[in-house]
Amino acid sequence: MTEDPRLTTGQQPRLIPGAGRRALGGFFLSGLLFSFLGPILPAWGYHLHSDYPTVALYFLFLTFGIYAGAHTCQWLAPRAGLRALLIAGSALGCAALIALAFASGPVPPSYRMFGLFAVGAAGAIVNTAVFHAITPLYEHDPASTINLSGALFGFGCLSATLITVLTFNTYEVASILFLFAVIPFYFLISYIRGGEFAYIAQELPSLKEALRDFKSPGAILFTLLLFFQFGNEWAIASWLPLFLIQRLGVSPASALYLLATYWTALVAGRVVAQALLPRYKHSHILAASVIAAMLGCVLLSLTEKMGGAVVGIALIGCGFASIYPLVSESIEHRFPYYHPGFYGGIFSLGLTGALLTPSLLGAIAAQWGVGKVMLLPALGAMMVAVLVLLIWLEARLTKA
Repeated sequence: MTEDPRLTTGQQPRLIPGAGRRALGGFFLSGLLFSFLGPILPAWGYHLHSDYPTVALYFLFLTFGIYAGAHTCQWLAPRAGLRALLIAGSALGCAALIALAFASGPVPPSYRMFGLFAVGAAGAIVNTAVFHAITPLYEHDPASTINLSGALFGFGCLSATLITVLTFNTYEVASILFLFAVIPFYFLISYIRGGEFAYIAQELPSLKEALRDFKSPGAILFTLLLFFQFGNEWAIASWLPLFLIQRLGVSPASALYLLATYWTALVAGRVVAQALLPRYKHSHILAASVIAAMLGCVLLSLTEKMGGAVVGIALIGCGFASIYPLVSESIEHRFPYYHPGFYGGIFSLGLTGALLTPSLLGAIAAQWGVGKVMLLPALGAMMVAVLVLLIWLEARLTKA
């Protein structure tokens, strides 16, 4: 097969009409696959009993799948091509959701864990491939590409919640999962019918090159910030429904609507942040975002009323929205080899916080009760505030 002359190497990416749109659309799919477990837990009946160790294992197997899929995709991306990987990830996600639909009846929980592993792998394959595929867009306009990617990912997460809540009292959980499977099937057809992408993936930087970053205090602080920030975001997204149902006594549908409020606040906050960036100092926006997130986490962890939960969730969503895009601005200057496809080194370690926190919260809920699970994001938000201050001080000292 001859190489498409429009394709370019990683050093000279080019924009191809339509390829960027198809690449960005993959963020919607990966958001749906990564986030569907949080809203589906009440549909599986885990709001009626306290089998938190099993819930922790669900998140752990999803995490194992994400790691396996990401590492497999990074190895295959330069060899198989991004279009083939997106087709494979979409097909795997569709098949895994159908398998979970058949495992939603009175079956041992272990059956679902293998399906969750496959969902995590599918989401990671899609997510890693589209991060490579958006490289031409990223080099053309980094800030807008990051914000648009984050907004589409958030829409995918929001859609997972809305699909569940709108069908919760109407369909059985198997039917809900079949409905979920339609979305990766649509993307599968789209990627099969679409053309190649404008970027040929490169190998990851060597371990020696990645470890070189950690000689800088700023790099260590930045990694810790990513670790706690991503962990906070996914702790809320994963455990909010069960927390609200069992702590405040709200109905499953109300809890899912509040989870949708969280994702809406995240997406809306990113859109608002994009509009505010040209008008205000980025450091001021970042400080306001960190304070809002910290106050929201503390309020949510302490509240016993619905109104306090709504205010806390809105503050958390709006606060979290702009933290990642703003701190990501420093990547290009501090780490010269960084581009959107590189998930090794610093960025991978930061993502570990997001992947492991939901499982850790399951162990905390089993030991001390579900009412304590929101204390960890509250402490994490305080840690983010401290790290933002330290990063600011380090930057000033380095400049001086």
